[in-house]
Amino acid sequence: MVEATTTIRDVNGVSLGHTTDAPAKTGCTVIAFDAPALTAAEVRGAAPGTRELDVLAPGRTVQRADAILLTGGSAFGLRAADGVMQALANLGRGVLTPAIPVPIVPAAVIFDLATVQAEIPNPDDGATAFRTATPLSRAEVGQVGVGTGARWGGILGTDATRPGGVAMAQTEAAGGTVTALVVVNAFGVVLPDQDPRQMVLNDPGTRPPFGQNTMLMAVITDVACEHDVLTRMCVAAHDGLARMIWPSHTIADGDVAFASTVNEGPSDPATILPLTIATELVVERAIRAATGM
Repeated sequence: MVEATTTIRDVNGVSLGHTTDAPAKTGCTVIAFDAPALTAAEVRGAAPGTRELDVLAPGRTVQRADAILLTGGSAFGLRAADGVMQALANLGRGVLTPAIPVPIVPAAVIFDLATVQAEIPNPDDGATAFRTATPLSRAEVGQVGVGTGARWGGILGTDATRPGGVAMAQTEAAGGTVTALVVVNAFGVVLPDQDPRQMVLNDPGTRPPFGQNTMLMAVITDVACEHDVLTRMCVAAHDGLARMIWPSHTIADGDVAFASTVNEGPSDPATILPLTIATELVVERAIRAATGM
């Protein structure tokens, strides 16, 4: 039986880079594709910060990403995507238009703004993360990049939060691999001994900090599939999240899932169930790794 593991093998055509600002407790992370990767996305949190997700929706013209940016800095951090776009444009990458190629860089943010924070991810940070991206087996994880200032467990109170961060997990499925990268910055608690949801019911006056948490997930496969399968993988990623973090998808979270394939092609119906189950497993395993649970 093949299990989800945090020992990561390279996926051809995919690399990962970070820019980390430890003093400011923020940063950004770029998933770079050697060629445009068919990608789907799904938002289930109520307080998301995103860019270029509409282009990935069913029925859209493009549905492919040259890179994906995951960044701190709340909505301000979305500007780091400008740097990723420019770095791609310098390589001649992007959707062909009558003028110039236009790189597609979907992006999503976490809230990591400190009380006093002089720096947030900017275009130079995005470009640096892209240019320094390495194969997945050599990529850093932990409190780096977008995970630098990530924390979880806010439902228990500010003083009870614990460090989150970036983690990856991988498994084999349908003749290929499924890899998940997660960023844990959740309002909820990871597999708690005592269900924190009852606390909210017991105290009707509980008011969560608005929009200050988010789980980000990016799932990548090298199995040939079509966009509708990637959409199902996004759903599966959110399912894995919901099993691990209580509560999830709250009004305080901006939970977003991406799913990409580097081997676009007709889907074999027999692969859909294995791919979606593998997605759940790698997301769950990566959340455990990011939180030490």
